[in-house]
Amino acid sequence: MHAFANPARFLRIARPLTPVLLLAGLGIIAASLVYGLAFAPAEQLQGETVRILFLHVPTAWLGMAGWSAIAISSLMELVWRHPLAALAARASALPGAVFTFLCLVTGSIWGRPAWGTWWVWDGRLTSMLVLLFLYFGYMALAGAVDREGGSSRIPAIFGLIGAINIPIIHYSVIWWNSLHQPPSITTGGSAMAGPFLWGLLAATLGFTLLFSGVVLARMRALLADIQTEARLRRKALEA
Repeated sequence: MHAFANPARFLRIARPLTPVLLLAGLGIIAASLVYGLAFAPAEQLQGETVRILFLHVPTAWLGMAGWSAIAISSLMELVWRHPLAALAARASALPGAVFTFLCLVTGSIWGRPAWGTWWVWDGRLTSMLVLLFLYFGYMALAGAVDREGGSSRIPAIFGLIGAINIPIIHYSVIWWNSLHQPPSITTGGSAMAGPFLWGLLAATLGFTLLFSGVVLARMRALLADIQTEARLRRKALEA
């Protein structure tokens, strides 16, 4: 990762890669959602409501992946002093929070016909809600450090501590008696029928590409702000 520590080298790669990721992600998302809404069969028990699977599962995955990116970037900042690690963590926070919010909303919509209620204080739902609050806390903390000054290590430490919630989310349906169904896709295989599995994998790939493109675009914007501020400060000193 130190090969990308130089901002100029990073920008040479990020500039052409950003639109490729965004356009490819949007194209795959559109195709997978059209398939899921119009062509995928109804599920035997859940009927037509299962179609929200193609939106709910990718958003859940990216909500957790976003905080994983924050935690990895925070570790790189604290241990290896990677100059772009803090930017990567900050760039991942907002899209991660958006996907976590969408996961909660789509899960509630799916839960209403499946469970008869919009919300239950289930282990999976509650830990996912905690993740959303962690995102809010991280963004507030990082914003305060940027405005008021202070060590960037503070939000990095918060990012690492918050990562404790990721395995809790993943294993909550196994550790506790849960209304939420257990994982359908594991390292040992898949319990999901082919028409749902391949459409879901395509949707997950599309949303992941979109997330990556948004993170790169945000990193470029944050880097441009830093470079602009540095130039203005240098001109002020020269004057």
